[in-house]
Amino acid sequence: MDFHGIDLNLLAAFDALVNERNVTRAAARVGVSQPAMSAALSRLRTLFNDQLFLRTAHGLLMTPKARDLAEPVSQALRQIESALLPNPRFEPEKASITFTLGLSEYPAFVLLPILVKALEKLGPGISLAVHAIGSRDSAVDLLDAGTIDAAVGAPPNIAEKRILSKPVMRDEFITIVRRNHPAVQQEMDMQTFLKLSHVLVSPEGDRYGMVDQALAHTGKRRKLGLTLPQMFTTPSVVAQTDMVATVMRRIAQHSRDWRKLTVFTPPVPIPEMVFDLMWHKRNDTHPAQQWLREQIARVAGSL
Repeated sequence: MDFHGIDLNLLAAFDALVNERNVTRAAARVGVSQPAMSAALSRLRTLFNDQLFLRTAHGLLMTPKARDLAEPVSQALRQIESALLPNPRFEPEKASITFTLGLSEYPAFVLLPILVKALEKLGPGISLAVHAIGSRDSAVDLLDAGTIDAAVGAPPNIAEKRILSKPVMRDEFITIVRRNHPAVQQEMDMQTFLKLSHVLVSPEGDRYGMVDQALAHTGKRRKLGLTLPQMFTTPSVVAQTDMVATVMRRIAQHSRDWRKLTVFTPPVPIPEMVFDLMWHKRNDTHPAQQWLREQIARVAGSL
């Protein structure tokens, strides 16, 4: 199809390259040979006067120009597709598909096992590939790159219009110490809280967390004894030491040392933690992607 001198098949090739980041896989996605896709890439570079995709050891890397084009080209193709073709209903029981999901540590432990069990029942040909989300903003990069279909994690620091989201999980904070802790009696008052050595969970290596932010409003500081990148290690450390930690409730409840802990309400108010389901705007109306997001939201809601 030719539109004002532009072959729309080139735009379909571009969209496939954005999503696959590999010439061979992009060719299979649109049903052409690998040499034909390479030729299409060459024509795209001429058309836009830009390299668009650079070859690296980890696949094709998009140039800034390609990033700018990715969303409008995808939207244009989806609009053409919806105008010319009926929107097919996704049938999970017949599908053979791998969804790629980005998860931070908390949903990986709490949500993923239940989600996998649910998907097993709904579609035997459906599988999941999981990418770790190490920071709040890494989900945005992975969604932009097309590396993942959706993500569940803490909201990014800066909201981006192209990244859609909705809250699906939340949890409250509790303070934990080992049972029969010699310094803790019936309650955890502020004086005892500040006297103890604290465990801080910080995947990004910061030594200033939500507890520190809350204490700062009162003009107080706590003493850090250990900083950990893995939150689910914390209860085991606390159960075997005289340290104290303030963690989300499900982190403690998922620990094998849960019965070795004593739980208190933190002596300083800490807002509950909210986890968002996030996806890229270009995937918003895709039937399979919509179905995946519905299952994630349903399973998360069951918690």
